[in-house]
Amino acid sequence: MAGKIKEIIDLIITQRGKGDDKLVSILKTKLILKGIHPDKYNHASIDYPPVIQKLEKMAGELGVKISHMEDSIK
Repeated sequence: MAGKIKEIIDLIITQRGKGDDKLVSILKTKLILKGIHPDKYNHASIDYPPVIQKLEKMAGELGVKISHMEDSIK
């Protein structure tokens, strides 16, 4: 199923950014520094397991809950 990367990115940005443009910008920059460009992915993007693993790790570090998605990702 495509689009899981975009969903995780959106969850991270929504939960941690809380609508604050500066926080959203910082989060996007952090993703880019980790090698994941958020604007590169959309709901039709192919799901690459290494990218999903990076995002899951980052989400865990940031305290973002993605547990409801884990079954569909794996």
